[in-house]
Amino acid sequence: MRSEAATVDSVREEGFEPYRAISKSAVASFVLGLLSILGLYAAPLLILAIVAAILGIAGYRSVVRYPNELTGRTLALGGAILGACLFIGGVARHSYVYATEVPDGYLRISFAELQPDKDDFRMPVPPHALELNGKKIFVKGYLYPDGQQYNIKRFVLVPDLGTCCFGGQPKLTDMIEVTLEEPLQTAYDMRKRKLAGELKVDTSLKPVSGVNGVYYQLKAKHLR
Repeated sequence: MRSEAATVDSVREEGFEPYRAISKSAVASFVLGLLSILGLYAAPLLILAIVAAILGIAGYRSVVRYPNELTGRTLALGGAILGACLFIGGVARHSYVYATEVPDGYLRISFAELQPDKDDFRMPVPPHALELNGKKIFVKGYLYPDGQQYNIKRFVLVPDLGTCCFGGQPKLTDMIEVTLEEPLQTAYDMRKRKLAGELKVDTSLKPVSGVNGVYYQLKAKHLR
């Protein structure tokens, strides 16, 4: 019985190139490598860059191991290099943004720090949140829709898109009423907002149109 290599050589001697399939891993790696460009703008999407690099390496090894059956070495290398470079670049970019996005003199907080103690239901506002009253803070979140589209000066900020658009009435401690100082204004969309200003914390609910009320209010001097 003739060996596979001998058969391939015979086919080539007759003037034909043997059929070789394109490595699926190589193709997937290159496609994901291109998509991972989105990770430069959204950090969670950097996972695409990692997967692209892994699939690229796997695809390259498969092509090298089975050169008579598979092709796509260039695609695999391109996907692996693209994924690796975009992952490193994305991490560097997001790290720089994180390190420089808070204005001088402001304290970074998150909505997690505004949640009540699960073991103490008597206090709707936790003591560590009360300590933020009057402090200059920086926080990120999304606009809660209230029907207004443009020239918005006052709105409710919520922590995520699920709370914003799909979760119904947000939790009381998942809302901050924001008032923009002049000349700041914004328009409604689904982008994450970065705000800095003075936080007011109250243990009694302040009525706000469209929601059950808020404990937290922010007079914002910075908006991005």
